[in-house]
Amino acid sequence: MAVIGLVWLFATGTMTYAAGEKLTTPATAPAPVATPRPTLIVPDVSGQAFVFAKGILEDGGFGWRVTGSVQGYATNVVVSQEPAAGTRVKDTGAPTLKLTMRRGSYPQDGLPENTSPYAGTSIVLPKSTRSPARKPAVRKTVVSRPKTKAKPAAKRARPAQPKRKVAKPKHKLTVTSRPRAFVVRGAPREPLNEIPLTVRARNLEIWLAPGRRATTANVRHWLYQHAWIVTGARFGWWHGAQALQTLIRVDNRVEARWGMGLRSEAIARAALAQVEAKSR
Repeated sequence: MAVIGLVWLFATGTMTYAAGEKLTTPATAPAPVATPRPTLIVPDVSGQAFVFAKGILEDGGFGWRVTGSVQGYATNVVVSQEPAAGTRVKDTGAPTLKLTMRRGSYPQDGLPENTSPYAGTSIVLPKSTRSPARKPAVRKTVVSRPKTKAKPAAKRARPAQPKRKVAKPKHKLTVTSRPRAFVVRGAPREPLNEIPLTVRARNLEIWLAPGRRATTANVRHWLYQHAWIVTGARFGWWHGAQALQTLIRVDNRVEARWGMGLRSEAIARAALAQVEAKSR
């Protein structure tokens, strides 16, 4: 009986100690998993007019900075970019590209823009991952069997149907042209696959609804459309003066709602004065 009592006391003490160890052992928290940043593909803006190149970069989520002796006027042309087109970079917010310009064939009017209107971020290249080595494929020997020629099925005779005559249009459809307000030497013609300047300005006025906030994407959209209308009007494109008048109203609303746009309005008014003087 004494031996049995000692064994029972030993077993009870062991179980109590194990339970205490389980209760007092702290739980380990799982390690946080780092989510990789998405990547962006650098677009090709070499050879583009600066007004169109910066719009492509801003729409793609990139920042830009002009380097070299030639400044960022709207009519200048991009000759090189860094990084090169097709490079994959991490989305750090607004990866900044370096652009080198050359003077275009028309005058440098207005004020140059050498940096993006928002703060750019650094270029970070993603780490290259090597794919595992593939095992050599095992060739399978295929035993060719003689093919049996199927008997051709008897063709059913179809009744001959009279051919229908398709009436051809008497006049060919032509694309409606947009006559220039004036001719600028070296300026490109207005692309007919794009909406006219007046429609673009009107759409921008409708887009600027009372509840539209001054987010980074909205500011990019306004600046891109603004630069397109101003540059097209200076090129002498169709109804540029009317488009600039609508654009000035948009700039006034931007100033009242977002607290910015004085510089853009001054550029639009100067362009309107030039367009009206050349259209006479």
